Amino acid sequence: MLRSAPTPLYYLLLLLPAQCLSQSTSIPFLQPGNCSSSQFYNVAKYSCNACNQGIQASDGVRCTCPSGSAVTTLGSPQVTCTQCTAAQKVSLDQRVCLNCNASTCACGSGAVSEEDYMTLTSACVTCTGNTMPNGVGDQCVLCPPTYRSNCFCPTANQIGGVCVSSPQSALTSVTYWESLYLSSSYDVCQGNNNFTACQALTNMVIMNAFSSTSTAYSLYSSIGSNDVLPALIYSTVSQLGATAPSNLSFQKNAQIQFQLAKYDLRGNFLGWQTLNGGTLQMCPNTQSAWDAAFKFGTYYSLSCSLAVSNLFQAVPEPVFYELFLLYTSTSGANMLWPIPVWNANIQGGSGVLGSFPLRRFFLIDGISGRQANLSSQPSYVTVATSLALSVYLPLSPLSSQPPFQLTVTYQKQNLQTSAQVSFAVTYTQSQGTYERDTDIALGVLGSLAAVVAILETTSWLRRSGQQNIGIMVIVKFLAFSCGALSNAFFLVVYGTSVYWLIAFKGQTTTVTVTLPPSGGQVETDFIIYMSLAFALKVLELLHLLVTQLTANIFLIDWERSKDKSTSNSQGKSNVSIWRTVLVANEWNEIQTCRKQSPMFQLFMVLLLLEVVGLKNITAKDLNLDLNPSAGSYQAPWSIILRFGIAASMWLAVGLVQVLFFIFIYERFVEDKIKQFADLCSLSNVSVLVLTHKCYGYYIHGRSVHGQADVSMEMMMDNLRKEEENLCPLRGLEPGSDVQTFEVVLSDRTREQYDKIMQPLKEAPRGQKAGNEKNPMLQQRIRTYYTVNRFLSALLDHVYKDLDYVVKNKLLLENILDLEFQQPLDKSIFYKDERHHFNRALFYGNELVLLLFDTLLFCIIDLGTQNFILATILTFVIQMFVQILRSLIGKKNLSAQTLVEESFLI
Repeated sequence: MLRSAPTPLYYLLLLLPAQCLSQSTSIPFLQPGNCSSSQFYNVAKYSCNACNQGIQASDGVRCTCPSGSAVTTLGSPQVTCTQCTAAQKVSLDQRVCLNCNASTCACGSGAVSEEDYMTLTSACVTCTGNTMPNGVGDQCVLCPPTYRSNCFCPTANQIGGVCVSSPQSALTSVTYWESLYLSSSYDVCQGNNNFTACQALTNMVIMNAFSSTSTAYSLYSSIGSNDVLPALIYSTVSQLGATAPSNLSFQKNAQIQFQLAKYDLRGNFLGWQTLNGGTLQMCPNTQSAWDAAFKFGTYYSLSCSLAVSNLFQAVPEPVFYELFLLYTSTSGANMLWPIPVWNANIQGGSGVLGSFPLRRFFLIDGISGRQANLSSQPSYVTVATSLALSVYLPLSPLSSQPPFQLTVTYQKQNLQTSAQVSFAVTYTQSQGTYERDTDIALGVLGSLAAVVAILETTSWLRRSGQQNIGIMVIVKFLAFSCGALSNAFFLVVYGTSVYWLIAFKGQTTTVTVTLPPSGGQVETDFIIYMSLAFALKVLELLHLLVTQLTANIFLIDWERSKDKSTSNSQGKSNVSIWRTVLVANEWNEIQTCRKQSPMFQLFMVLLLLEVVGLKNITAKDLNLDLNPSAGSYQAPWSIILRFGIAASMWLAVGLVQVLFFIFIYERFVEDKIKQFADLCSLSNVSVLVLTHKCYGYYIHGRSVHGQADVSMEMMMDNLRKEEENLCPLRGLEPGSDVQTFEVVLSDRTREQYDKIMQPLKEAPRGQKAGNEKNPMLQQRIRTYYTVNRFLSALLDHVYKDLDYVVKNKLLLENILDLEFQQPLDKSIFYKDERHHFNRALFYGNELVLLLFDTLLFCIIDLGTQNFILATILTFVIQMFVQILRSLIGKKNLSAQTLVEESFLI
């Protein structure tokens, strides 16, 4: 195998001593600070070497000569020092010693040192005329323009290289920065019309963010009219709207164009910058989210907590801004309009600055908190913790309210703390007309609610047989008022939410309508009205439950004993009770039956809001996108729009369910209310429900076949006869098939009924029967059979003095739900072909339950801003109400209660 020839480096390494090859390359770790004053740091060897002459220089990496010595060096870290005598001085370039021509080498005031390197001498030359020594003292220069004749300026008046008119001691209550530059900026701005000085003076006025009567503003205002003095405030309040551009308008989601004029701390103009992204937004975010702040019509809010030290490090010196609206005039030219800036810390305070908006602001000020020198750490940092840009609509015509204004809130923060900063864009408009319309609607609906409550109270008064107005009448009026007023408040808040939903979200071109401000009077009233609607609806539901709980329900058994020889003298009967129990059990089952499914209702509403994305329409922007893209800005939710969408979806799904139930399910699947009436006929049991003292409902279940306790063959034969019209109709009257009635009892009938029922009411419930010989049980059984015989005889017109008539209700009586005719001698049975007896059940109170569920869902969402949680809590409460209604309903059934208590062991 061929090998490559050895390189020259190979032979060189062979010549090195063996100990050099094996020597360690490690060195001690030293830094310039480890070297003594007589050493310098060798950057080539990373070690400390001794200075042959002189001492260590300030940078630590070379040597230098002590004061009074000339330095000779060619760039090496080592130097050669030549000590000058008392009659000599070191030249300005510190290279040679020069002989002084005078007894002293120091030149007096107003003189400079003139050096002659040919003779190595130094002489003092006095500056004459309009000249003075420069800062180094080696030549005469022209005096600054602010100095007086012969370059005279008292030492106390020399500030910042400027001869000011007042000595420094005249300034009070100023920061260290102002002590250095306030007087000089004022004098140069006033006396010389210097742009930079005037800008610096204006900046110092703005830096006094917590005082409306600062020294800086006093000096600024004393200058008066000046062509170079920047405008600081709007001089009159009328300028706020009057100076705004006319015919200003924006399309939906148009980008608002703003321009920023920027100045540094010393008054230098830094140029123009387009306002976009995070220019004024200190919180981190995506570019698209930042830019959403300036989409017209989008409510924007972004806040975060930031370390003050990081803010100070990013902006060690404040940058000052003036905000302008960039728009196009009618002639097509680009125009600027200055945006008014309110300092929230001094707004409303004394002085001009507290009464009028400013034109300039800053974000971070780390200069005002510095003391003693400008290189020290500030004792505090002033941070603009809140910037709120408000837009007032309509933009045209002009009004006293400016179309745009910015409000800035400052806080003093310690460097070691965190600051909560925010940036927001809001929209407002005059709500006077809307508030007036809402008050009118509420007044009209409230008056109608009072009328409805009076009618319902009147109806209850007549049905209860009350002759005088007592405490119970007042309680009932308040209960009915709760339901009527709840509906009135619901109509107001629902109408309000739908109006804003259409008026705000429906804008397609020019934006002229905006939502009411958060926390404003309109939104506060909306929350109050919605809360009142829910609270009153809860009281109405409780009243409904109490009314149904206190209803008196009796099941009338028409079945007669087949064995005529059986004696009933002791209240005994061989007729089976199970038919009555069957009817009672079915009544219990339909008590909580509704025209909609609560589970399906919750599922569909949640599906529409969360999955389909209808909740995204409730954001405070003009977008109608149901599924916004990831990373896009999501505007805050609107309480009003959120209620409008949630309530609309709940009512829409509920209405669809009710219509489907009435027109399809009940017609083609099953109608539980009609089936219950059919069951009563098959069981030969009638039902009397007294919801009031003298008013209630009657379901005629008397079998047309006489007997219901028959075999299956006989029952099928009976049904066949009914189908072929071979037997009488099921109705109460001959030739009629109407089985359901509204009953208005006469006072005499009710008194007789109460007299018979008295033993049943006095017998305590809940006691164990023990055996059939229990006297209490025997009394209850006898009372039950007595009432059964009484009601059967009453319906058969046996008692002529307790008779009744059957008639139809008048149209107006049906509309007002009020009976005009009082049953003086005879009770009245109104035909009820629409099965109004379902009012004694949940089935006939669907509107109350639907509105309660709607308000419950929306009020939970109002507090949680979470539709999923609102769905869960609504379901739990719905189940609780249904279980409660089912349990309390069982206690109203006389027959079933009697059977249940009889079998208690």
